[in-house]
Amino acid sequence: MIEVINNFISSMGIVNISWQQIVMIFIACVLLYLAIEKEFEPLLLVPIAFGMLLTNLPLAGVMSEPVSSISNLKLTNEAINGTISTKSPGGLLHYLYQGAKLGIFPPLIFLGVGACTDFGPLISNPKTMLLGAAAQFGIFFTFIGALLLGFTGLEASSIGIIGGADGPTAIYLTTKLAPHLLAPIAVAAYSYMALVPIIQPPIMKALTTKEERSIVMTQSKPVSKKAKIIFPIAVTIVVSLLLPSAATLIGLLMFGNLLKECMVTDRLSDTASNALMNMITIFLGLAVGASAEAEIFLSMQTIKIFALGIVAFSIGTGSGVLFAKLMNKFSKDKLNPLIGAAGVSAVPMAARVAHKVAQEENPGNFLLMHAMGPNVAGVIGSAVAAGILLSLFG
Repeated sequence: MIEVINNFISSMGIVNISWQQIVMIFIACVLLYLAIEKEFEPLLLVPIAFGMLLTNLPLAGVMSEPVSSISNLKLTNEAINGTISTKSPGGLLHYLYQGAKLGIFPPLIFLGVGACTDFGPLISNPKTMLLGAAAQFGIFFTFIGALLLGFTGLEASSIGIIGGADGPTAIYLTTKLAPHLLAPIAVAAYSYMALVPIIQPPIMKALTTKEERSIVMTQSKPVSKKAKIIFPIAVTIVVSLLLPSAATLIGLLMFGNLLKECMVTDRLSDTASNALMNMITIFLGLAVGASAEAEIFLSMQTIKIFALGIVAFSIGTGSGVLFAKLMNKFSKDKLNPLIGAAGVSAVPMAARVAHKVAQEENPGNFLLMHAMGPNVAGVIGSAVAAGILLSLFG
């Protein structure tokens, strides 16, 4: 009986917990607080934080790999024969994690994003595509910074993509180039996406004057249904011919948008933008959070990644604003520079932040639809940037 009691006690998680796991459980609880109480991207942070909580519970085994053994092994000239038996099937989240590791979940997220996205503001005002491109400068600036800090080209590419503020793209690129960094990069990317309302406004206000923030933009031109149908097809063809490595992300994004705009696949569009996207968000969030095991996550390397991530995101925001100011030097119809910050791709949060900051100066200034142009351009831009990095280092 004493041996049974001792075995029971030794099997308790509280007896086997390490200080690193305690720290990670605390971090998970902080993220849950920010998601639930402060409403910082709860659809993303709640599953990520809970996955982080589960994987750092001692002896829970939610991310344990399956254990198998081979017996009666016989070697012949033609084949190897044996009996494979499974000793442990592995944890549930280990199998969900394969969807992220193999690059399956991120493109499916892009499918749902495309089905939710209206490219009308971008088509109506094509020059805002330049703002989406300018905001990707943070990716390449941070890429160079990561190289200087001793990261390899593959690792630096994965870290730099955090500046695009696009979680699925960051995960997709990292699984291709630096899968061992997936946990810190994914958590950093989604964390900064959630913190857009805190990080961006100070940068936007520091780089603009009150008069610039008060600029009221002219009404956008209406976009025909035909143009909205042709756009995703044309973008898929052009981008894929130039950057085949970006075809998966761009293709699924534009396919989702085509389902929405063609008006003959409403059921498919509804499934992609609601049921499918919600399911994949749950699976991806849990898998990403579960990859943040204490032994991997708590390291100096992770601290460097988070620091570089905030630099990437900040520079991306700033470069978008500054490029909008530069465009105003040569444009008859003035742009409100705040919409440049929306080019970082965090849809639609970044566009909402630009709108909110503009209304603080002029309550009658409705900037949301104008900001959606560079915002959706940023989604395309981050996928193209990922394609460039894949072509260079993949």
